[in-house]
Amino acid sequence: MKRLQDKVALVIGADSRDNMGQDIARRFAEEGARLVISGRNREEMARFAEEVGGTPVSCDITSKAELRAAVAHAREWGGRLDIAVNCAGWGLTQGFLETGEDELEKMIALQFKGPFMFLQAVIEGMEQGGSIIQISSATTRAVIENYAAYIGTKGGIDHVVRCVANEFGTRGIRANCISPGLTETPMTAEAMATPGVRECFTARYPLGRIGTKADIAAAAVWLASDECFMTGENLQVNGGLLLRGNPTGADVGAAVERALAAKANG
Repeated sequence: MKRLQDKVALVIGADSRDNMGQDIARRFAEEGARLVISGRNREEMARFAEEVGGTPVSCDITSKAELRAAVAHAREWGGRLDIAVNCAGWGLTQGFLETGEDELEKMIALQFKGPFMFLQAVIEGMEQGGSIIQISSATTRAVIENYAAYIGTKGGIDHVVRCVANEFGTRGIRANCISPGLTETPMTAEAMATPGVRECFTARYPLGRIGTKADIAAAAVWLASDECFMTGENLQVNGGLLLRGNPTGADVGAAVERALAAKANG
């Protein structure tokens, strides 16, 4: 039997073509799960839901009403809710002193308040227990420059997940995080194409390469499966990045200069 056979999974943030949420959903489908695809891009959600044999439901994670409606849709369509994954996020790159109030409020809404309400909504819908997975970031422990608002909100919700795991474990609900490092996704494609960037980051990973969406999806399958006897934890699926830490901005700048100079010299 497949590892997630007949389980009903809600994946929020799988509404951008070939992003991390979609790779997780594909792996879930391969393991027998029934997929509810959620996000804000209705056209892409509908296309992808058809691809994986699931159902789409529009949901803005900053709206508690829409989160509850998405959970209700999952329960009505699938009869229950067994797995809930939040992949929504915003990779704001902004200097600490330059981060404005509007940007800070948007980041808090998307990466703290929204995930907090997501946890509330899915717990209300998991009457038979289940697995909750929050996508976090290695940057909460391997700090990188110009990401303070991103790191702060990710780190804050990590601790909320621990509180959820402690309070609702007696109901058979597991809650865990996955922390990728730099990962090959459509969002990082432009930066990774810059000469020198990939090499600079790769040197920080003891396993010799940066992460892939498949790495994260594989970890999510285990967390979602009945094989998992773990809750309140943060899986560092980042190739050992925490052992060395992210490069500094100066490191990256120097690597780019070397790569461009080498290219110019043939």
